[in-house]
Amino acid sequence: MTFIEGLPILSVVTFLPLVGALFLLFVRGDSEVVARQSRYVALWTTLITFGISLFVWFGFENGTAEFQFVERFDWLPQYRIGYHMGVDGISMLFVILATFLMPVCILASWDAIQKMVREYMIAFLILETMMVGMFCALDMVLFYVFFEGVLIPMFLIIGVWGGGRRVYSAFKLFLYTLTGSVLLLVALLAMYFQVGTTDIPALMEADFARDMQYWLWLGMFASFAVKVPMWPVHTWLPDAHVDAPTAGSVILAGVLLKMGGYGFLRFSLPMLPEASAYFAPLVFTLSIIAIVYTSLVALVQQDMKKMIAYSSVAHMGYVTIGVFAANQQSIEGAIFQMLSHGVVSGALFLCVGVVYDRLHTREMDRYGGLANNMPMYAFAFMVFMLASVGLPGTAGFVGEFLVLTGAFKANTWVALFAALGVVLGATYMLLLYRRVIWGAITKDDVREMVDLDRREIAILAPIIIIVMWMGIYPLPFLDVMSESVAHLVNNYQADLKAAGVTPAATEVTRLGGQLLAFLR
Repeated sequence: MTFIEGLPILSVVTFLPLVGALFLLFVRGDSEVVARQSRYVALWTTLITFGISLFVWFGFENGTAEFQFVERFDWLPQYRIGYHMGVDGISMLFVILATFLMPVCILASWDAIQKMVREYMIAFLILETMMVGMFCALDMVLFYVFFEGVLIPMFLIIGVWGGGRRVYSAFKLFLYTLTGSVLLLVALLAMYFQVGTTDIPALMEADFARDMQYWLWLGMFASFAVKVPMWPVHTWLPDAHVDAPTAGSVILAGVLLKMGGYGFLRFSLPMLPEASAYFAPLVFTLSIIAIVYTSLVALVQQDMKKMIAYSSVAHMGYVTIGVFAANQQSIEGAIFQMLSHGVVSGALFLCVGVVYDRLHTREMDRYGGLANNMPMYAFAFMVFMLASVGLPGTAGFVGEFLVLTGAFKANTWVALFAALGVVLGATYMLLLYRRVIWGAITKDDVREMVDLDRREIAILAPIIIIVMWMGIYPLPFLDVMSESVAHLVNNYQADLKAAGVTPAATEVTRLGGQLLAFLR
């Protein structure tokens, strides 16, 4: 990282989109000129931001668990609150994910958004700053500002540019996430008054009493579980997806759902190990319910967006299982699953947006036979559908395989029930593909639909390449996270051993083995 050492590179990646948003405020001209210039400014700003984030990735050293590209400024030194930024192997790839999806969202909105275009682009640029800043923040107060700041532009994107019951869905999103975040704030304040600092690396080294850990963990869980979202606090997600514009659904599924999983990895596991071990069976139970129940709900959906939304809840169930199984394979699988889901689910929403822009409906029965007149679209949809069901050779397989392997080590029963989601996921995704793509064309308006244009190919082709790359050669992604995950797992297990705690998941597995031996 010598070629960018000493530069505030993370601040540049974080705040460059905000600079682009401010620039858009000064664009002048008639409505068409303003709209056209706003699109180009937003596109080039997000592309440059993505390019700079790639330099950060290229300069990242894989062989260490230390935070890199650290920037520190004493913001409020008398309260030990500062501007502290840095990335490790856990957060690095999430920065890349956020900056990669943002220009995709801008291109996806190029023709679909025709009203208040400048304001729409400003909202997305502010959203990018908040997302990247959250993954880079190493100060608790800074993290919370970015973590909650994401909610404002997302609320506007759904409430202003969405469809259907957009106001209802926007307020539901706002109320669910804000309620959980109030408890997160209480937990963060309690940690601050206990340790006397808001510095995240310092808090990772702090030793909280076991009883206090339980309350802190529950406060954080209230917020992170909503963001994931876990069952039963997942009901805001299908409504938000259905009523959001296509780009809003892409960024919601691609990045915003990962904030909860990242919070578990950054706060719950390293700071509250005893509580995380104690509540692991609760997380496993809720995750299994999410995987099985929401997969069954997805099976009966007629709206394509709603089906993919419920599938997102099921896929994120694997993430929470992987995190709290708390071994090297499971956590690496959880991180990889978040990355692959971010790309694949975003691509699936883009595919829905392609046909919605042509026919203005998301009902599966309104289509059928698209392979006949939209072969390129059928191929792209097939790749993302197969990646969603975890076909070997695609991005979806690696994460699910690692999670199930790690879960089997921690709790064989959890792995067994979680594996049901693989079968159910294949069922509803193949059903979706069959109803939309195969068969004969029976409707005249479907027969007149044209295949992907150049802009749509430019959006989907890079995602296809990434999905195949992650599935065939995942090593570059695993190498980035490996050392940081190993450091997290070793510290977690050492803390439990020092406290004389047996992970509840392991205890459940032991009891299950004894029960089987007795039955034999």
